[in-house]
Amino acid sequence: MKRPHLIGLGIATVVALILFNLPARTTSRLKLSLSGIFLPLFGLASSTQKATEAAGLRVLPKSTLAAEVEKLRHENAELQLKLTQREEAVRENDLLRKALSWQQRAPWKVRLARVITRDPANWWRTLEIDIGSDNGVTRNLPVVTEVGLVGRVDEVSPKTSRVVLIGDPKCRVAALVENAARNTGFILPGESSVLDESIVEMTYISRLAQITPGQRVVTSGLGGIFPKGIPIGNILDVNSIGYGLYLETRVKLIADLRELEEVWVIFP
Repeated sequence: MKRPHLIGLGIATVVALILFNLPARTTSRLKLSLSGIFLPLFGLASSTQKATEAAGLRVLPKSTLAAEVEKLRHENAELQLKLTQREEAVRENDLLRKALSWQQRAPWKVRLARVITRDPANWWRTLEIDIGSDNGVTRNLPVVTEVGLVGRVDEVSPKTSRVVLIGDPKCRVAALVENAARNTGFILPGESSVLDESIVEMTYISRLAQITPGQRVVTSGLGGIFPKGIPIGNILDVNSIGYGLYLETRVKLIADLRELEEVWVIFP
């Protein structure tokens, strides 16, 4: 049992004696050769140890990872909110720039107002704006957008005003057709307004009038409320009413009453 060990010990002793008796120059060369063999092994072991330590550092508790994910989610939500706010600011600046340009070109004295509330039970008929008697607003002042008629002021308080929209029974408008004869009539809600708030009726038009679809309708200036020339809409079709006593047309409004955010109040 001990014989292999004794043989190995003897061989090691002989090798040691030989190494001790070798010249110094030969011994140095032999050391360099041995180091060339074993150094890569030592380097591999060191790299393996470092990789193991790095992996150990990367293994984080589940609670820590969850906290990091929640932090990133919160930061992403904040960035999205800032982006949305920036886009809204750009949009408002663009609207105000266009509004200022239109105000300078408008043939009337106008003041910008913001829509602050709409009655859910009467969404297509009324709205409330953020200026009132403190700003010089009085009842029956016309309300418009840059493209056309919206309605008129119906009630006034110091800070706000209630506006009835065109198409409401309280907002009758004297109108004319921009044709050669300049035929006149009145804008009323009509049956079509029940199904489509963007359509009103122009009635009491002369039975001899030459009305065709596509002709533009504007305010006539009669009645003392709405100045002449405010665009209302365009003719859709024409019907003979009362056994041919007069004509009646459907008019597609040019102002979109569904998406009102800012309006203009026309002052005398």
